Amino acid sequence: MNAQKNEASGAAGTRGTSQNASRFYHDPAAKVLERLQKVRRTGPGRWLACCPGHDDRSPSLAIRSVEDGRLLLHCFSGCSVQEVVGALGLELSDLFPPTNENHRPEARPFPAMDILKAVGFEVSVAVCAIAMFLDGRPFGQDEFDRLTVACGRLQNALDAGRLV
Repeated sequence: MNAQKNEASGAAGTRGTSQNASRFYHDPAAKVLERLQKVRRTGPGRWLACCPGHDDRSPSLAIRSVEDGRLLLHCFSGCSVQEVVGALGLELSDLFPPTNENHRPEARPFPAMDILKAVGFEVSVAVCAIAMFLDGRPFGQDEFDRLTVACGRLQNALDAGRLV
């Protein structure tokens, strides 16, 4: 079992140097993996283990560490995340990296759906203007001005969604 714990800890990138000791304490994957049985790595940031939420003889708990440091758990036998975490003697908050008290989540001033609707409409305007031009229909200053407004609104949508 110690070999399994070492393998799990090593898979999480937290072998026991003093430099990594503080990281180990804050690494959700290492905190969870060290408490599980029959841990085996299935890929980068992915493991399978026996689920502590039920009498598991064959690994049925999938563990995945995502880019932002969160740990995702899924029991293929149907145990809830709360049951799994409780059986490990942990809290749901242990599946998340520590938060910086000074960090404020990024505020998005507009709902994504509103931005997508606006983008869809302005793209339709642009397609109509391009179709007029390609069909050889008159493309005067009014049409050009409206196409320019559509381009500006598309850029504003990108800015509002903080996508550029």
